[in-house]
This record gives sequence, C-alpha cells and structure tokens, in this order.
Amino acid sequence: MKALRTPDTRFENLPGYPFAPRYTDVPDGEGGSLRIHHVDEGPRDGPVVLCMHGQPTWSYLYRHMIPVLSEAGLRVLAPDLVGFGRSDKPARREDYSYQRQVDWLTAWLVQNDVRGATFVGQDWGGLIGLRMVAENPERFDRVVAANTGIPTPGPIPQERIDAVREYRTSKPTPTLPEVMAAIGNPDPTQPEMAFAHWQKWTWESEDMPVAMMIAGSIDGRSLSPEEVAAYDAPFPDPSYKMGPRAMPSQVPTLPDDPSLPANERAWEAFRRFDKPFLCAFTDNDPVTRGADQRFRKEVPGAKDQPHVTIEGGGHFLQEGRGEQLARIVADFVASS
Repeated sequence: MKALRTPDTRFENLPGYPFAPRYTDVPDGEGGSLRIHHVDEGPRDGPVVLCMHGQPTWSYLYRHMIPVLSEAGLRVLAPDLVGFGRSDKPARREDYSYQRQVDWLTAWLVQNDVRGATFVGQDWGGLIGLRMVAENPERFDRVVAANTGIPTPGPIPQERIDAVREYRTSKPTPTLPEVMAAIGNPDPTQPEMAFAHWQKWTWESEDMPVAMMIAGSIDGRSLSPEEVAAYDAPFPDPSYKMGPRAMPSQVPTLPDDPSLPANERAWEAFRRFDKPFLCAFTDNDPVTRGADQRFRKEVPGAKDQPHVTIEGGGHFLQEGRGEQLARIVADFVASS
C-alpha cells in the first residue's frame, strides 16, 4: 500500500498544541505497515482517557480538552486516524474502508496495551471507537459518546435505494451550499438522500476545503487564521486528502452496505454493556441530533447516568464547547 507522510515542518508552532508526537507502526493489511500518531499527556499513572476525532479533523481538535483532563489527573491518549493528522495517509481513496480503520486503530490499541480506559468519541471517532469498545470491552471502563453513533440503517424501499445509487453514480457533483441545504433540511420522504449529498461531494471534490468545513460546523467561537492553518497542516496538497474524501462514503446508509453486519454485532454487544455509558451531545448538530436516544434506551450502562444535552457547540463540540465537555468527562470518571 502506497502511503504519504506529511512533513514534520507542517506541524511546527501550532497554536495551543505543544504536545510531543508519539508513533506506533501497525500492519496495513497488505503486507506493509502504517505509522499512527498519538498524543500522550497527563500523569502516566492516571486513569486513561482515549479521545478519538472524526472526519476531517485530527487530534488538534482536542487541544482545549487535554489540559483540563490532565489537570484533573487523567492521562489523555489522542490518536490521529489513518489518513489524518500526523498519521500516514494511504494514497488511494479505495484504500480506506470502515473495517480497515477499525483494524488499524485496534492494532494501535493493542500495541499500546490500552486498558482501563474511558473512551471519548465524536463523529467518525465514535463510529470507529465504539466498534473497538464493543470488540474489546475488557480494555474499557466507561464510555462518553458525543455527537456520534453506530449507524444501522433499517429496511428502505428499493426505489429509494435505487435513487440514492443513481444520484451517487450519475448526477453532477453538488456544490457545498447544496450539500448544506440538503443536510439542514432533509426530505422526509427520502431522508437518506441528504447524507448522500455529503458522500458524493466529499468523494468527488479533489481539493476539499478542510479547514473551512470545520470552521463552518462550530458554534460558540471562531477559528483564528493560525488555527485554520493548523487544521489544513496535515494536507500539503490534494493528494494527501484521500482519507477525508473517502470516509463519508464508508458510513452505512443502505441495507446492503458491507459494514452493516459488523455494526449490528456492535449493537448486540452494547445491549449487554453494563459499564457506565454517558451521552454528551449538542442540541444543534444537524448530523447526529437525536442519536443519543438509542444509546440511552438500549445500553444497560446508560441507565440512570447524568446524560447531558449541551447547549450550542455545533458538530465539533470539542471546539465550540471543549472545556465544558472536558469537565463533563472528568466528573464522569471521578463519579463512576
């Protein structure tokens, strides 16, 4: 597997991110290896908090939370997904799949012998990380799910499935305003078409404006020019952006998506998961709003927990409400 590695100079003097890089080599699934980067901050003997980011961000997203958690006596591990941040970036869109991301990060989890961890995941960090929790429950003591989920689409009429496939294969690439309009106002007669806009736009946009996408999904603060540059740092040119482009198309939205059986098995595991499970979702995320209700209803460990609906913050609540989320996590660890 051919992979690109972002030059270290791209990560020098990033605002609010003084953390030393750490690296782990994992099998790439084709006989080679990939290097995964992670942050490791806080007391080495403190309870572990594993923070996982989503698309198209990287561990820089957790820079507001890491000091708060560390000061609370917690050891924070924050890896970069393969294709993001300081981790290696396979060079083809087709190199990325949901299962491969789970396999790569699980190899990282095992090689670093992560145990007794509190998992914190948002966006794809949750889609991947919650699968890791379900498949390795002995390594985790509790879970905080934030603006994320484990997608398992139910039965969909064939004509709607055909419409999504035709749209994704035959229609012109939508503009970003068209994508935002579709997600913000989904058609109730064909709700899966809204996310199909996002999947098609990301897959077909050769030079995705990564930092602009992040800045537009935050509520509560604005990014400085230096922070915008930090979110663009992992991607010196469009060839490095195959991960952000590929991953939305790996979200299972149709009943025959290849990752659906594994996600259904994850739900079976979580229906037996009686360790503490907390939901901390924002009230204004158009992507995951309401997804917390399924966790609250179906996960035994979620019963009677102090679930929080955070006012504002947007999709990337680690930016919009980072310190608040960090305090929620620290209090949850202390109380459970």
